[in-house]
Amino acid sequence: MQTPQGHGHFRLEPLHKQDRQPNEHKDLERQAVKLSDSNNKCCRCCGLTRFLRLERIWFVQDPCGIICAVLTYGLLVYGISMTNAVLLFPVGFTFYGIINGIFFNLFGSLACISHFKAMTSDPGAVPLGNATRDQLGNLGLKVGQVVYRCPKCICIKPERTHHCSVCRRCIRKMDHHCPWVNNCVGELNQKYFVLFTLYIALMCTHSLIMQLIHFVSCVGTDWGAGCTYFSMPATVVLMMTIMMEGILFSLFTLIMFCTQIHAICTDETGIEQLKKESPTWDRKTKCLSMKSVFGSKMNISWLNPFVKPDIGNGKELAYLYSV
Repeated sequence: MQTPQGHGHFRLEPLHKQDRQPNEHKDLERQAVKLSDSNNKCCRCCGLTRFLRLERIWFVQDPCGIICAVLTYGLLVYGISMTNAVLLFPVGFTFYGIINGIFFNLFGSLACISHFKAMTSDPGAVPLGNATRDQLGNLGLKVGQVVYRCPKCICIKPERTHHCSVCRRCIRKMDHHCPWVNNCVGELNQKYFVLFTLYIALMCTHSLIMQLIHFVSCVGTDWGAGCTYFSMPATVVLMMTIMMEGILFSLFTLIMFCTQIHAICTDETGIEQLKKESPTWDRKTKCLSMKSVFGSKMNISWLNPFVKPDIGNGKELAYLYSV
């Protein structure tokens, strides 16, 4: 196995040939031994993560991403609670209030769950330090095939893999790194990210429709009974804040949702579109592309963030590692 000068790839040579750069292999394996998969895991500074069995879940320890994720949950909690207090509590247990309350809070709950799953799911990280001579031999590649390795992760890079400087890992089919979920969007968690944008857009749109109905019905009654839970001035101020939040979030997440669906249907990630990379892979049909993200069979589980997609990755196949 040789390492051409100035390139991050290997070309397999016959095993009976003498290594031309034995020290390089030793240095490479020494770096691989030093690497550990302990990064991007929940901290163990307190017993809470161990008690909740969260110490081994995927979690990117990026201060900016953590702040953005906390801010996201804060805005979600504020929007959900204020919508309930301002628009649903005043109408009481009426048919209108019960039906809208069920759907709105369902969308909000599914959005929070989808965000948590997108944040704490492995996006498709390649194992660290696997670009060793033994690992390459185990792939069963033919003599003369070329495999690429990441000099930072010391790992074999499958096709369509990119290195994320924030996660400090190589991610399979990396679309982009999203600070709002404090994680990369990749092969294994794209479903949860798409569901997060979908349910936020539905929740915000539903809230805006209820605000319009509430405003029209209460203006004619001078904000009488069934219109305010707080004082009238406080109700108007709160409605303005949740209206602005609803407009901004609905537009942003709807655009993100459409962008993600377009990328899935064209079988091209955001990074590949940005870099204008020529496809070296066989593009899948729209149906197969959707199945590769949401699951092998089209059913209600596609919309369920609790269901892990059975996408049949085939990540152990040797051809995915060779070029």
